[in-house]
Amino acid sequence: MVQRWSIFGEIDYLDQEKKHRTTMSFKDPEKPGAENASFHRIRITLTSRNARSLEKVCADLIKGARKQSLRVKGPVRMPTKILRITTRKTPCGEGSKTWDRFQMRIHKRVIDLHSPSEIVKQIVSFYDVKFYFIDFRLRTSISIEPGVEVEVTIADN
Repeated sequence: MVQRWSIFGEIDYLDQEKKHRTTMSFKDPEKPGAENASFHRIRITLTSRNARSLEKVCADLIKGARKQSLRVKGPVRMPTKILRITTRKTPCGEGSKTWDRFQMRIHKRVIDLHSPSEIVKQIVSFYDVKFYFIDFRLRTSISIEPGVEVEVTIADN
């Protein structure tokens, strides 16, 4: 048998006769390992009419998640919805035919986090939509700008 070290902290045994490769990982049997921790996918959907405040909240959320060394995907910028309304300016219908055009742009961002179930429980128990989003293990608050709506979906992986 030939013993090689891998960069992931595992020993790779290569049996010369059988050309068979076996990988052994160093895990402490007393400590709960990664096999007991189930990972969840947390999808955070942010919507707002103001793109700057939306980007600021996204940056704060991603910075907090990376500080806790969670796997982050995003922010994925979804297509902007443009709602348009065209109305006549005069209420009575007389006069020149002039029109007002109003529009509202709704920006949307999606962030995916992959985390263990303990962190999911902390996120769910300390989550308040109106004012702030409590950050993961440190329980520091991320201020949500006014006008930014947050939707959290938790799924098993």
